[in-house]
Amino acid sequence: MIQDEALQILKTGANVFLTGEPGAGKTHTINEYVSYLRSRGVEVAITASTGIAATHIGGMTIHSWSGIGIRKSLTKYDLDKISTSEYVTRRVSKAKVLVIDEVSMLGPNTIDMVDAVCREVRRSTEAFGGLQVIFVGDFFQLPPITKRDILNTKVPEDDYNQDALFEAKPLGIFAYESESWARAQPITCYLSEQYRQDDDTFLSILSSIRSNTFDEDMFEHLEARRVEVGKTSAKMLKLFSRNVDVDSVNNAMLEKIKEEKEFYRMVGTGRDIIVETLKKGCLSPDTLVLKLGAEVMCTKNNQKEGYVNGTLGTIVGFASGTRYPIVESRNGKKFTVEPAEWALEENGKVRASISQIPLRLAWAITVHKSQGMSLDEAVMDLSDVFEYGQGYVALSRVRRLSGLHLLGWNRRAFEVHPQIFSQDQIFKEQSSAAEIEFSKLPKNELQKMHDNFIRASGGVVNPSPDFQKKVKDKKGSKVDTKELTLDMWNEGRDIVEIAKLRKLKESTIFTHIEELVEDEKIPIGELSRILDKKTDKALPAIHKAFHKLDTRSLSAVFEHFDGKYSYDELRLARLLLGE
Repeated sequence: MIQDEALQILKTGANVFLTGEPGAGKTHTINEYVSYLRSRGVEVAITASTGIAATHIGGMTIHSWSGIGIRKSLTKYDLDKISTSEYVTRRVSKAKVLVIDEVSMLGPNTIDMVDAVCREVRRSTEAFGGLQVIFVGDFFQLPPITKRDILNTKVPEDDYNQDALFEAKPLGIFAYESESWARAQPITCYLSEQYRQDDDTFLSILSSIRSNTFDEDMFEHLEARRVEVGKTSAKMLKLFSRNVDVDSVNNAMLEKIKEEKEFYRMVGTGRDIIVETLKKGCLSPDTLVLKLGAEVMCTKNNQKEGYVNGTLGTIVGFASGTRYPIVESRNGKKFTVEPAEWALEENGKVRASISQIPLRLAWAITVHKSQGMSLDEAVMDLSDVFEYGQGYVALSRVRRLSGLHLLGWNRRAFEVHPQIFSQDQIFKEQSSAAEIEFSKLPKNELQKMHDNFIRASGGVVNPSPDFQKKVKDKKGSKVDTKELTLDMWNEGRDIVEIAKLRKLKESTIFTHIEELVEDEKIPIGELSRILDKKTDKALPAIHKAFHKLDTRSLSAVFEHFDGKYSYDELRLARLLLGE
């Protein structure tokens, strides 16, 4: 299927799975569709599975957008808490179309949780609450890292708002195996053209892996790209299949730098067993050792500072006083990395947390962590590959064969998961069938379907230039006003000062602050500067009331205290309670 055919199907409002090889134009097709919708006044939510992927499409992570965060399952309490969040409710209710990019990196349980949130917020039993959902991705990429013996779970069909939202039931490991995927019944659009790589030989290597026809000719091409250890630039990113090899290279490279070491030790609070679980899941080490000139990778999103999980850079200094590391990213942006927190909540209470500088050494990274990256060149050692698809993912990170430098490989590196190979054939057949069916539709009937979807989504079918300008201006002013508040906040001003300078209500500025915290542009810890002594002292009691009443409603807590605390005080307390 070519891009235009996929675009015609998308415009009907049908749920779609948009797939294809790397460079087939998936992102371009989505961008075209999003532009089409926005020019007609239709609200689109653009999300992705990871921070790096989200930056590529100008969106946010699906975890943040839906409010599920790092949860692995949902209780009724969780769903109620999420669905009464002003931020989540506003986003999910306003959207008419939901795009989920890099869907292959999401497990079926995550897809089901997003579906549950959408149905709850939108008060609809339809898949994803009636949103047009567009899954984008390629299942030849590696699936999410999961423990195969842990049960994924499912949302019950009959009642999505009961106490036991998820009952234990084994599911697969791929997103398309989720119950919500089956409920959504997406039309598969398998893009067959190739735009990214301008290297026919390299394209044939990648295609042969996908089609399970990798032969001796392909090995000869790879043999020509073999290099010896130490014969490549130290700056060139190295990919390995195992963490032990990554750590060995990173530690050796760090020792070569003749600079003073800076140590950052992880701090944990809560039950030891939970703290240890959090540590195992954290990409930053228990003790982080850095030096001036060290190559690093960010391990957490921080929109305010302008980095995401996966951002690569170099240590160029350390902040005076705190000695927090200063990083210069690959695009030349400099930022200071402060400690971040990873927490485990249960029924709204933090059971345990860890705090560490969200960095790790990155002369080398694992193939898993390289997903979503597009590199000019990289050094790879695929001799110890242990999982289907790792070789394909590693090779497809570079844009052309000349950028590939191989230290070694084994035959397993170029095998694909049997389930994915057979499923890919099904996806291709589904796409071909859809292509044939839609080609039978008269143009006027197809156009009518397009127009009906725009009308049903509250958009304008034939927007005038003036309307398009209004849509563009409205979008721009919305961003500008919040960003202006952020600029003033970063200057050290409080809500009263900002409201006075901007001639806006303090409640309006507080709304901006809430949204900026939600977008991770303002760290929640910075709110302490607008926290007066009275509210600070009252926080435990107010938070206890929110939990006891099992609500996020300000009015309910206001009545509980018989007006003892103002709505502004309760609003700040709720924000500090976290999402």
